[in-house]
Amino acid sequence: MQNIRVAIWGFGAMGSGMAEMLLKKKGVEIVGVCDRNEARVGKDMYEVLGVERGDRKPVIITSNPEEAIKEGEADIALLATDSFTRNAFDKIKFVVERKINVISTAEEMAYPQAQEPELAAEIDRLAKENGVTVLGTGINPGFVLDLLILALTGTCETVEHIRAARINDLSPFGHAVMEEQGVGVTVEAFHEGVKTGKIAGHVGFPESIHMVADGIGWKIEKIDQTREPIVSSVYRKTKYAEVQPGNVAGCRQCGYGYMHGEVKIEMEHPQQILPELEGVDTGDYIWIQGTPNISLQIKPEIPGGIGTIAMCINSIPHVLNATPGLKTMLDIPVPRAIMGDMRDLIQR
Repeated sequence: MQNIRVAIWGFGAMGSGMAEMLLKKKGVEIVGVCDRNEARVGKDMYEVLGVERGDRKPVIITSNPEEAIKEGEADIALLATDSFTRNAFDKIKFVVERKINVISTAEEMAYPQAQEPELAAEIDRLAKENGVTVLGTGINPGFVLDLLILALTGTCETVEHIRAARINDLSPFGHAVMEEQGVGVTVEAFHEGVKTGKIAGHVGFPESIHMVADGIGWKIEKIDQTREPIVSSVYRKTKYAEVQPGNVAGCRQCGYGYMHGEVKIEMEHPQQILPELEGVDTGDYIWIQGTPNISLQIKPEIPGGIGTIAMCINSIPHVLNATPGLKTMLDIPVPRAIMGDMRDLIQR
């Protein structure tokens, strides 16, 4: 049985992290990498990663997706390029029309029907037409503030109210996420960026809220969101960002889902780089009011970088096994760590 063949589109923090994790797995190989960064284009993937290639074939990074993602030469493509469904759509269409399955890290793709129902329907149509599956996933949305909540409600007779919080460290994420969160800018620039849409903060609350609500049968009428700057009093620097004292280290965002005029789902997501520099402990928290009441805390947080990468890698067999079409985390088995040969999980 041949290895599962994987192409990667986007080789920043997430894409390169996926490659590193895939190289440690059995029964899978990387067959193509597409990236627009001129510093990486034309180089062997193994050289960029600083990993010994051994007897494996070189994988030359290209800026041309037609060279990296070819029909018949890849089983699945991992897209680590965008946050929004509208921006990711053309790439997904490109891959699907080559009859290749897709896993996307775009936050809105975790539940695209929440804000882009027409595009979601078109992705579903294209996937079915070409006999492949498309999934969006990650640590959040994709797990902590939606799938994990839904799993907990499986032990409940009734659910009256849901509240969840993820206090996390943004440090592992790349430049695109730093810009979306406003990391490093002044407070004034943050507020202006929120007004213009340049600073999106956390992308995914509408998706998570709708996934949870649809999963348990609630009909959400509206969603409100708030965004506030987390101002640093100390100097902070990571591989992807630098923050001077008095500038913004991250964004505190809240989302509220209403049903019958009442808030039924509350989500809080303060995220910043190096929170420990100001004594902030990270963690994931879920409170479910119902029968029975449930309270869950995970301290420290499930790390966002490796968590997103692992969710994508560990979902590969489930996507390959799924029926054609657009899927969400409601539609596939719960991913788990793959410590054996990935091919053993494929249903032939």
